Amino acid sequence: MDDSVREWRVPVRPPYRLDLTATVLRRLSTNVVDVFDGQTYRRMVGDRLSPLLLEVRQPTQEALVVRASGDPSVLRAADASGAGIAGLVARMLGCDADLEPFYAGAAEFPWLHSLTAAARGVKPPRYPTLWEAIVNAVVFQQVSIHAAAAILRRVIERYEPLRDLGAFALAPFPVPQLIADADPLELRALGLSVNKVVALRTLARAVLSGELDGAQLETVVTDELVAHLATFKGIGPWTAAVIALRGFGRLDIFPLNDSGVARSLKELSGDPAIDASAILARLGAQRGMLYYHLLIGRLAARGEITFAAR
Repeated sequence: MDDSVREWRVPVRPPYRLDLTATVLRRLSTNVVDVFDGQTYRRMVGDRLSPLLLEVRQPTQEALVVRASGDPSVLRAADASGAGIAGLVARMLGCDADLEPFYAGAAEFPWLHSLTAAARGVKPPRYPTLWEAIVNAVVFQQVSIHAAAAILRRVIERYEPLRDLGAFALAPFPVPQLIADADPLELRALGLSVNKVVALRTLARAVLSGELDGAQLETVVTDELVAHLATFKGIGPWTAAVIALRGFGRLDIFPLNDSGVARSLKELSGDPAIDASAILARLGAQRGMLYYHLLIGRLAARGEITFAAR
């Protein structure tokens, strides 16, 4: 048996769709960290000098198959830590999420009921690290999704060049040390604003020092988590909410004051005067799923994805 490759079966709570869940994790097809070819989701994790390649498929409605390949010693160490690789994938891809309360609330709004029925099976994804959640949230501040994605890709490819793996290429996400040590002028040249450069380098140092520790924050209630995150320079209310949602899986929060979200609500509901407050109140503790459905609805409306089952 090849000790550089291992496979696991990861149960999922039906309904489950890997294609749609991978889509809301990666946002756009230009993402070079999270790669999806229509059948298999791929990304690199672990040691940046000897990363593991994760490949995830969904052969049945009840389970994913996860394949990890790389250096045998790195593979053994990764699988021995905590819940291991299977646990990491289960968290990242929302395998255990029970969304029946969300579906029940969404059913009271015809346009949202139609959207959730079409996208049934999308689950709430999470970035694998707090650092990755922070970088994504900061880069996507106050710019369009396509502009932010282009900037983030330039940053990634500058500090973690694409790895050519034959039929596909992808890059590991840059570790905080790379950004903490980066030349501010170089980061500016990649498209980041002065404020974002300062924020990312400051936050990278906070992560490296342990001042920002994802494991310690995991058990903090959402309101306290958001308040703590917002004490750091570069993290305002919207950014803290996005980090809580995408980094910690806190579905009881919804990023307000987002121009893209507001536009999507109007377009998808067909109501230019729509007020989100009644919808959020009805969705309650799973209101964060509205954020993901608005994203996927917008992508479908633009023809960038299809709801047809694969």
